[in-house]
Amino acid sequence: MKYPIYIISKGRAENYLTPKYLMKENIDFTIAVEPQEYKDYCKTIPEKYVAKLPFSNLGLGSFPARNWCWEDSIKRGAQKHHLLDDNIRGFCKYVKGKRIIGDYAVEAFNTLEKITDSYQNIAISGFEYSAFVVKDMKLFKYNCHIYSALLIRNEIPYRWRLKYNEDVDLCLQVLNDGWNTLSLIYYCQRKMSTTSKMKGGNQTDLYKNNAYEKKLLKAKSLESVWPQYAETKIRFNRPHHYINWKKHFNHKLY
Repeated sequence: MKYPIYIISKGRAENYLTPKYLMKENIDFTIAVEPQEYKDYCKTIPEKYVAKLPFSNLGLGSFPARNWCWEDSIKRGAQKHHLLDDNIRGFCKYVKGKRIIGDYAVEAFNTLEKITDSYQNIAISGFEYSAFVVKDMKLFKYNCHIYSALLIRNEIPYRWRLKYNEDVDLCLQVLNDGWNTLSLIYYCQRKMSTTSKMKGGNQTDLYKNNAYEKKLLKAKSLESVWPQYAETKIRFNRPHHYINWKKHFNHKLY
């Protein structure tokens, strides 16, 4: 891989997926954890992979840790960095309408980097969720939301900043200013279908007892920042944000 890989994790020293998968594939990475959990993670992951964050229990969600990874990659002289959630089971290849599970991590990262580097105006790229891939989709799509496994251009003047829906917000920041995003479909990520199925993460800080009011707050908080793009609707039997990406963004790749 050309660019460094970071994983953010909290409360999952014995319940993580992404580091386990990358170690199996002999891929180097840095997993960023809070100081009170550093020793616990070092018991299950070789210490060379574990980085201690300079803060703990801020109650702000994951965005401070995400920004730390961004700045650390800049200090290392990288032009871009990969940022992954800790609950990715692996990658699969999408061929002739079928998802083929295999050891595709190296191919996937290298392909994403090669495609992204071939365009000048891609600020963020990543891998489509395997669950979202349907028959007859193309190699990739663009002007879209990137989830959970991102390749970020370090020079862009934006940062993670929201407690909820931080990935949607970051994508809107770049698209709103004329940059592009790209989601690779040929190689897609096999992530847990819902974050709440895994203990740990930000469950305690953000999602415990996630009642109707909290779900409404989560959706409304994004709408308050991006009223021109986001609206709150009842989706999946709960309040949820809705953005018509195709309607609002049609930037060309170059």
